[in-house]
Amino acid sequence: MRTLLFSLACIVSLNLSAQTNQPDALMSIIEAELNRELTEFKKAPTPPYYIAYRVTDSQHGGVVASFGSLIQASTNRSRYLTTEVRVGDYSFDNSHPQEDPYGMGFESFMGGGAAPLTFEDKPEAIQVSIWEQTQRDYRKALTEYKNARSKKDSTEKAPIPDFSKENVTVYLEPAPAALSTIFNENEWKERIKKISAPFLGNPNIIEGEASMRVEIERKYFISSEGARIAQNRAYAFLYISGSIRAEDGDVIPLHKSYYALTPAALPADNILLEDVNKMINQLEKLRVAPLAEPYTGPAILYSHAAGVFFHEIFGHRVEGHRFKDQADGQTFQGKVQEQVLPATMSITFDPTRSHFQEQALNGYYKFDDEGIEGRKVKVVDKGVLKTFLMSRTPIKGFEKSNGHARTDGGAPPVSRQSNLIIESEKLVEMADLRKMLISECKKQKKKYGYLFMDVMGGFTTTDRFMPNAFNIFPTEVYRVYTDGRPDELVRGVDLIGTPLAMFAEIKAAGDKSEVFTGFCGAESGSIPVTAISPSLFVKRIETQKKPVTQIDKTLLPMPDIK
Repeated sequence: MRTLLFSLACIVSLNLSAQTNQPDALMSIIEAELNRELTEFKKAPTPPYYIAYRVTDSQHGGVVASFGSLIQASTNRSRYLTTEVRVGDYSFDNSHPQEDPYGMGFESFMGGGAAPLTFEDKPEAIQVSIWEQTQRDYRKALTEYKNARSKKDSTEKAPIPDFSKENVTVYLEPAPAALSTIFNENEWKERIKKISAPFLGNPNIIEGEASMRVEIERKYFISSEGARIAQNRAYAFLYISGSIRAEDGDVIPLHKSYYALTPAALPADNILLEDVNKMINQLEKLRVAPLAEPYTGPAILYSHAAGVFFHEIFGHRVEGHRFKDQADGQTFQGKVQEQVLPATMSITFDPTRSHFQEQALNGYYKFDDEGIEGRKVKVVDKGVLKTFLMSRTPIKGFEKSNGHARTDGGAPPVSRQSNLIIESEKLVEMADLRKMLISECKKQKKKYGYLFMDVMGGFTTTDRFMPNAFNIFPTEVYRVYTDGRPDELVRGVDLIGTPLAMFAEIKAAGDKSEVFTGFCGAESGSIPVTAISPSLFVKRIETQKKPVTQIDKTLLPMPDIK
């Protein structure tokens, strides 16, 4: 299962402007231990041919308030090490695909391979941690390699290499600033309490929270090939959420998020309070809105919903490592140079792009988690599939990385999405998209079509053991009637379907693109991503009823809040 949710941790560049030749204490310690271990491993009967160390050093702070009162405030620091050991050689090593009746393992998805490192740059403690982790991973890699060798098919011709040879990069940024230089905890305690306070004014609201999280992260990558990379990222993220009890007892949530490079760049309090009041009004409308029935027919996916739609039905299916997994559905296997989308549409993944219309992008990075420079990749050009997102795990016809190996640090990196950008050569104004929707509804003899204005995320499955389907979670959905009556807000809708069927139903794109900031979970953990999309007119979609979350009605009246 792959998921995309509203981001709770968005990361962007900090201090990326220049390299430095100044020594980095942690880098020096890790490099010294790596060299020592490489010397010792030469004495082993089957030494590793590749070792890599990834370290994530994070300073983070957060404040949470509910109904105007503080419920959490903290600042913290964490430093974690992940080791990667490969036994064999580039053509055949311990990562060689083997039959797995359960697909890409649950263990891989959960991660858990990261070990804590001391914050103090004391060589003895850090070297011992590296030594312990490397031994553990070497034993595991050696066992995997022996198992793979015992099952190797001797009749296999021209096998695809297990690991690609790539150029080695040395890139060292200056150490980032301390968290205290950009985050005033006491100031944000008062601001977050103020922002969440208006939820107290409505007795039907059962949740009213505001939170702000800030993080400064320094990531290291050091390998036996000679790669030496230290890069910085930072984010500030503010999240507002509210839930209301509908007349039938169902709990309906709404949320809104704000993303910036630093806390100072987040919106002013008057803007945030205005948005909170809009959310409260919308929750009141949803409280009395009718429940939607299952539906199939025309729809408009507004830009946010369209971005999540493409992330789920398309993005996960062009992550190249999946084509080595016999348990995966491999939707696009053998479809390179074939038309998979309308001829007017192109899709690019671009981790080198840091902003869109002055908005910082969550999927931006300089180097991926295998030390390869992030690259712009046009996956679909005018409807034709051209390539896939690649890590250093080659597949037939695509034996080099394009800088899309990613992990949250606790699991091996695999090919993952970055900044997903959907573009169309034929743009249609929203008013004309509505006309197309109404016209198609009449052709299909539907009284109304759907307008999906906003979503909170979604998930998809790509393996062969479950239906290759997707599910997107809308939060703001309207019926658009053919007889001219006003749009009607409804609730309880999930957007579902299968990818190949949905690709054929996309008929037009809007003239304005917007950004969805997300956080995607898959085999290598949760990573920051962005989807940039115009609105889409889809000839046929399918919905189902959303699971009901009920809460008992109150027995006593709400306290009199002044």
